[in-house]
Amino acid sequence: MTRAVFQAGLSWVSIAQRWEGFRTAFEEFDVHKVAAYGEADVDRLLHASGILHSARKIRATIHNAQTLLDLEDSHDGLENYLRSFPNYAALSADIRRRFKFMGEMNVWYFLFRVRQPVPKFEKWVTTIPGDHPRMKEMVERARVAGTSSER
Repeated sequence: MTRAVFQAGLSWVSIAQRWEGFRTAFEEFDVHKVAAYGEADVDRLLHASGILHSARKIRATIHNAQTLLDLEDSHDGLENYLRSFPNYAALSADIRRRFKFMGEMNVWYFLFRVRQPVPKFEKWVTTIPGDHPRMKEMVERARVAGTSSER
């Protein structure tokens, strides 16, 4: 999810090249640690080398970690939350409402990566303006590897 947050408005390559720096700066994205970050951590991350310095995206990452933990608690697990909706459209709308920097493209990507059911890429992508070569590449790799969650 954080990769999608930081990629919003930027190229995939610009984030991919810095990804190890992000992993280090955000303590391997341990959700409990990130959810507990405060302003001192925001300041530390704004000065960390090798990552994009966006206070809004850093705070969004902290908010999203807190939201993930809240949903785990309130639904007795994140998977129960994800499966509590009648369809993709309802789940997507709820994720976009609860999480920061999660537009439709990021929601699909997140759900795809956590192996939740998502619409077939070729049909779904026609609803998103623009060309998305990195998404196409990622989907094809998952299909070849047998890890696609499309339905």
